[in-house]
Amino acid sequence: MNKFYITSTLPYVNSDPHLGFALEIILADFIARYHRLLGEEVVFNTGTDEHGIKIYRAAQAQGKEPQAYVDEYAAKFSQLKEALNLSYTNFIRTSSINHKKAAQEFWKRCKESGDIYKQAYKIKYCVGCELEKTASELDNERCPIHPNLEVETIEEENYFFKWSKYQQPLLDFYEKNPDFVVPDFRFDEIKKFVKEGLHDFSISRLKEKMPWGVPVPHDPDHVMFVWFDALVSYISTLEWPDDEKNFNDFWPGMQIAGKDNLRQQSAMWQAMLLSAELPNSTQIVIHGFITSNGQKMSKSLGNVVNPYEVVEKYGTDALRYWVAAQANPFEDSDFTWEKFREDYNANLANGLGNLVSRVAKLCEKNSVSAPPPPTQFDPQLEAPLKEFKFNECLAHLWGEISEADKRVNETKPWELSAKESQPVLKELVEKIQHIAFNLQPFLPETAEKILKQFSGEIKSSAPLFPRVENV
Repeated sequence: MNKFYITSTLPYVNSDPHLGFALEIILADFIARYHRLLGEEVVFNTGTDEHGIKIYRAAQAQGKEPQAYVDEYAAKFSQLKEALNLSYTNFIRTSSINHKKAAQEFWKRCKESGDIYKQAYKIKYCVGCELEKTASELDNERCPIHPNLEVETIEEENYFFKWSKYQQPLLDFYEKNPDFVVPDFRFDEIKKFVKEGLHDFSISRLKEKMPWGVPVPHDPDHVMFVWFDALVSYISTLEWPDDEKNFNDFWPGMQIAGKDNLRQQSAMWQAMLLSAELPNSTQIVIHGFITSNGQKMSKSLGNVVNPYEVVEKYGTDALRYWVAAQANPFEDSDFTWEKFREDYNANLANGLGNLVSRVAKLCEKNSVSAPPPPTQFDPQLEAPLKEFKFNECLAHLWGEISEADKRVNETKPWELSAKESQPVLKELVEKIQHIAFNLQPFLPETAEKILKQFSGEIKSSAPLFPRVENV
């Protein structure tokens, strides 16, 4: 059996889950489910990033110990598995003992490669990004991604990683792997960034100032910089370095990340892997942000959408449908409650739901039994699936729904005798089975319900998606 590994990034646990991360983890779930349906053994990783100054300060603000704080928020992210019907196999927490051991071993290997050194430095630092910012990356001395936060100045002695050493090795790797970053315009962006020159980056913090982190091996005065330890989670989840077989079976694997993670995932992490003499990731898919009425979602603007609220009002597969069909896989996508309701009613209640309901009732009336369900994906979906263009997959399937509706209206099975309606209804049943089979990666609960309903003797049932007038 072929092995396949995919990981999302790990969200910071300094706030509740939001729709932006739900988008990422659902996109990863589409990919994982598709590969399982191809017969592959899949490890699908996610988890929580639990160190760094943002989390340390958030815990202090609430008067809690950092570990108690991250335990509380990690549980909220873990609950997304049920709420979003996710099929992940691994949930790694960076505060776990196994992860800390792996991060320390990774540090040692980079040091043995001559890529870690200590020096005093002074930088401008965005706490929101947990990254150093150059003057050209700031807008009026503010980070454009976190304009509500003041950019801080850090001046201390830290350990550094020799990122500059890996400029040419990274460019060579990109040249040999022309599909490494998807979409192409993001790959062009990171190649341009690397070509302009890489600067060594700090990978530690003084423990007396920021004690919440993985201890640096053989130096009790320092803890690891959050990005260095968090990136190692993609292999610590495979029990690296202790379980070499499991690691070698599934790594290297692919990753999915937001556009604000491009540099970290496709350049920082890849250089770190080269330093530790470990295989690079196979591919990185970069998605956009979710906006609300054209504005970036933020707590200060009060326009953050909680995925649990969407699921409570409309159901899990309604949100998964929006991610697959309405969200652009690579660009920013706008979410409003009004537009979401319109899409739900038009495409789920009146589209798929209405078709299934109409045909099931006609089959029940005329005692139509279902043929065996399909066992293979529609070949027309293979190309967009491999290119992560999930919206094109859903557009194709909803085109088939429209064709089936048109066929119902043209043939008018309700006006035919039971005998005359049999071939027409069996044709429609096969079409619905085909649609449901191909919906499995995207709307797994709905697909399962349809395939179960359209097996054996077909009976009518409650609507899949009750129409919603106002929520």
